Amino acid sequence: MPSKSLEALYDAVAPVVGGAADVLPVAGQTREVGHFNVFNVADLMLDYRSRPPMTFDRRTFYKISLMRGRSRVEYADQAVEVAGQALWFASHRVPYRWVPYDLDQTGYFCVFTNEFLGPVNGGLVLQELPVFQPGGCPVVAVSDADYAALEAIFEKMARELGAGYAYKYDLLRAYLLELIHAGQKLQPVPIPAPAPNASVRLATSFADLLERQFPLETPQQQLRLRTAADYAGQLAVHVNHLNRVLKDTTGLTTTALIGSRAAQEAKMLLKQTNWTVSEIADSLGFADVAHFCNFFKRQTGLVPGAFRE
Repeated sequence: MPSKSLEALYDAVAPVVGGAADVLPVAGQTREVGHFNVFNVADLMLDYRSRPPMTFDRRTFYKISLMRGRSRVEYADQAVEVAGQALWFASHRVPYRWVPYDLDQTGYFCVFTNEFLGPVNGGLVLQELPVFQPGGCPVVAVSDADYAALEAIFEKMARELGAGYAYKYDLLRAYLLELIHAGQKLQPVPIPAPAPNASVRLATSFADLLERQFPLETPQQQLRLRTAADYAGQLAVHVNHLNRVLKDTTGLTTTALIGSRAAQEAKMLLKQTNWTVSEIADSLGFADVAHFCNFFKRQTGLVPGAFRE
């Protein structure tokens, strides 16, 4: 699915923030500096009824939202109901949208590109952080005290954007890193696990390798690894050994795991893009449309056309 750009974001909020993208606060930032901006949710809600609802798409930027109010966050194939206060991390890797239930919404959100943190992140790779992982926990409920602390960070960023300090972008990067790490500390504490044995390490490596094949962003993009043998070769193990390990650790065969992930991507592409069934089949590595349709029906109980409708 095509990713929504920063320009599309600014086109949507321009009536509230004061004009088109070329006159917005950070329009002068260069490619080297990257992009960063902060928005007040309450301000944007003033014009909410006159704008179309947020679409379910991938974006080309990162977004961190501090929310207060009743709403729903939809991401990947999941949805989270927000009944009070929450912190939400969104990345370009996972499609999402926000659905407010009423106009009584407050908070802040900031948008930024990876390049904005690039010069000073000390090796930090955003997409490897737990809060930005596709299978992570991107929406976290926050207490009143935590909300106040996070709100203070957003308010400092908003003030600094309008200041004339010569090194303000360095300071903004520091505030953004503080916000990211504050959010990471609020993540559910994982239960300590015993040191992984060889089978667990192999299963984890397979899962990482499988997830890196996605998302498919254009019809021309094709899966590099398609079969159990492809994955076994990449992991330098015999295909029978890989299958036995995955069966023992997950209860599913290598082929079943690959098929399940391919079906999940197919469902997203059918619902959220205008790709033809033939294009989806080709990107997912199927020799012909009939083979893909049979596979999809086995996975979902529906043919692709019926699922799309």
